[in-house]
Amino acid sequence: MPECDTPVRARELPTGSPEPPVGTRDDVDAVTRAVLTASRLLVAISARSLAEVEERVTLPQFRMLVVLSTRGTTKLVALAEQLQVAPSTAMRMVDRLIGAGLVDRRTNPDNRRETLLRLTEEGRRTVDHVTARRRREIAAVVQRLAPGQRAALVEALTAFTEAGHEPHPPADLLV
Repeated sequence: MPECDTPVRARELPTGSPEPPVGTRDDVDAVTRAVLTASRLLVAISARSLAEVEERVTLPQFRMLVVLSTRGTTKLVALAEQLQVAPSTAMRMVDRLIGAGLVDRRTNPDNRRETLLRLTEEGRRTVDHVTARRRREIAAVVQRLAPGQRAALVEALTAFTEAGHEPHPPADLLV
């Protein structure tokens, strides 16, 4: 992942404004603590959304299913690269998902030395089910925020994901 020395800011300070004092909302340490606290909630929501399928799918395996869902038929090497894991690790995950009936592997008709991976119908249903549950739980939390807080959260999270170079998934599959 490329590193960036320039901070991403949703809003710049007005010209001539002094830098905010340490300990305010712009303090990196305070923001880091707030993100870590929020991430505990998001991890809990993720765990609950996987509860019904946890005997078949771990969180890393679900992430693989989501990547296959968004990218479509994919080569193993490209999948491993997207997940930032070694190809051998990706292959072990794929083998487990094939065993669970969630992923299908076939030879590339254009290059018989390549293997192509895709979701099965059961894999697609699993992604859709878990994503819908996760979306409902997150929406329940968001509904408790005031409209201004919601707008600020969208702005902050957009800046955060851009700073982290996270690709934007399609609107219907945000996980």
